[in-house]
Amino acid sequence: MKYNFLIAFIILVVSCFINASGVQAQTGRIIALKEAIELSIKNSKQLKGSRAKVEEATAALKEAAERRLPEAGISASHLRLNSPNINVKTKSTTTNGSGSSTTGPGNSGKPSSLSYGMLNASLPVYSGLRIRYGIESSKYLEEAARLDADNDREAVVLNTINAFDNLYKARAAVDLVNESLQGARQRVKDFSNLEKNGILPRNDLLKAQLQQSNTELSLLDAENNWKLANINMDLMLGLPDTTVLTVNEADLQSAEVQLKPVEEYVQLSMQNRKDIAALALRKKAASTGVKAAKGGSYPSVALTGGYVAADVPNVFTVTNAVNVGVGIQYSLSSLWKNSQVDQAKAREKQLEASEESLNDNIRLQVNQAYQNFLSTKKKIEVYQTAVAQAEENYRIVRNKFQNQLATTTDLLDADVAQLQARLNAAFAKADTSVAYNKLLQTAGLLLNQTETK
Repeated sequence: MKYNFLIAFIILVVSCFINASGVQAQTGRIIALKEAIELSIKNSKQLKGSRAKVEEATAALKEAAERRLPEAGISASHLRLNSPNINVKTKSTTTNGSGSSTTGPGNSGKPSSLSYGMLNASLPVYSGLRIRYGIESSKYLEEAARLDADNDREAVVLNTINAFDNLYKARAAVDLVNESLQGARQRVKDFSNLEKNGILPRNDLLKAQLQQSNTELSLLDAENNWKLANINMDLMLGLPDTTVLTVNEADLQSAEVQLKPVEEYVQLSMQNRKDIAALALRKKAASTGVKAAKGGSYPSVALTGGYVAADVPNVFTVTNAVNVGVGIQYSLSSLWKNSQVDQAKAREKQLEASEESLNDNIRLQVNQAYQNFLSTKKKIEVYQTAVAQAEENYRIVRNKFQNQLATTTDLLDADVAQLQARLNAAFAKADTSVAYNKLLQTAGLLLNQTETK
């Protein structure tokens, strides 16, 4: 007996420990929309890539500016030689009749090595304005990269709002379906008692049991969707996968807004959209690139200087050989080679076409978001009316059923219609906030809106 009691006690302790570990593995957290946006911006992989692109553009600008700096190089060599024949002719005060003295193989030592070192430097003075235009183009591209990062940041904010909305709707679906399941189970229990007493046909009981099974399956799907939405939100916010998030419906209910005319939102989008501004800067960079390409047909001028030292044992030694001058370089082939200019002009035309296409797309996006927001607001009113109608219909059908004036099928259909109406109404409230934020995003106003909340 004592042995069995000890085993039972150990099993109980282990079970409690396992259950406690399971409870601790999942942590609950109530999160507000503003906090979710801040965490998503902080932990977004997409924004990390955007910041890296900005750093790359900044480095490219630095590289373009460094072309103004002087170029300098140093080289040195030490060579072993064979037995060369060296003939050095130099001016001499004692002549051999020709006014020069000759040192040949017979009257000088033969060198066995050669050492020399050189230092060269050049400072660009004029390069057909290619350096200037290169710096100007890089500045435009750096600003465009920063605007792209802002545009990506706005997209991350909108994705967070959508994920927040999906998580709320998934949780609301679980709650509503679970509530409906409780009603279905109670109905099956009531029908079972009626069937046992011979008041209700067995076929009607089977229909009620079938609806309960279908509702249980719907609950499983709803719980699965909620778990996936929760994990997706955890990943976006950089939280552990086991964090169970709870959101507040009030964060998704936007206050009544004074909706502007759609054309005003279109004008605001042209003024505030970061992608439009970034494309305009890239157009300027392309235009500057055309000027830089044309600069290739002009000569380059640079200040040059250097120092040379050499030593050939038994022959000569050179030290303190300093040179300073001006270097000019001009490529004659630039007179008939102008493909770089044509390529730069083609890139400029491509960006002009892209800008026109983007403007059309933005007008369409703003109009779609505007109409979708109006539609979702109208749906709230319709769904609220539908909920009242579905609840009243279920009440009437249930009374008729109790008075044997309606069939079991009518009752079950009325119950399903009631559940669907409640789901639609719950979803519509959250979707209205998402639709309004989408409108703000298409108009380039979403970051300002979220930062002021």
